[in-house]
Amino acid sequence: MIYCVEDDNAIRDLMIYTLSSAGFEARGFSCGREFFNGLEERKPDLIILDIMLPDEDGIEILKRLRSSPAAGEIPVIMATAKGTEYDKVLGLDLGADDYLAKPFGMMEMVSRIKAVLRRIKPKEDGSVLNVGKLQIDTEKHRVSACGEETELTLKEYELLWIFMNSPGRVFTREQLLQSVWGSDYLGETRTVDVHIATLRSKLKGCRGYIETVRGVGYRMEEKL
Repeated sequence: MIYCVEDDNAIRDLMIYTLSSAGFEARGFSCGREFFNGLEERKPDLIILDIMLPDEDGIEILKRLRSSPAAGEIPVIMATAKGTEYDKVLGLDLGADDYLAKPFGMMEMVSRIKAVLRRIKPKEDGSVLNVGKLQIDTEKHRVSACGEETELTLKEYELLWIFMNSPGRVFTREQLLQSVWGSDYLGETRTVDVHIATLRSKLKGCRGYIETVRGVGYRMEEKL
């Protein structure tokens, strides 16, 4: 079940129609009050949450979700107005799993949903991560890119592990800096960009898996 929280009736109806056509069960809500009433009836697999809503905005709703023991782990994709970088970064920092910049295509929406749902699926073998032609064996600390074993530094390895453990999720530079270098690190986010560049060069034919999200950060997208 996918919940779509969107106050524009036409957009909401199109989202629900597209999701139904793609094989998903979907339900729409026009405001936060309706959404939380629906949440009491049934817990969804994923929520698409618009930021601009008539009663309680999407950021406040996201805060309530992430502080809830019952609903805190539900994946959330934020829908933001094009160019509102602050909203994107704030949503990701508060625990959103991805975002869609309005106006977005319906097929892009379905693709993002599938990517997030793939990420939260239980893995058959927790010691090996696979994304396309990339593989990490965490027990042996080995990385394979396009069929070739690749030597990485510790920081490069940790960055790659973060991306491969959450394919499709957007990470801000600040999130990556804190996760890999720690909250006490005094360097700048430029450090992340430099390490991403060297990591990409070492992945060779798989370098395109790590995508730059302009104005926000990076994500890994599976390539066929």
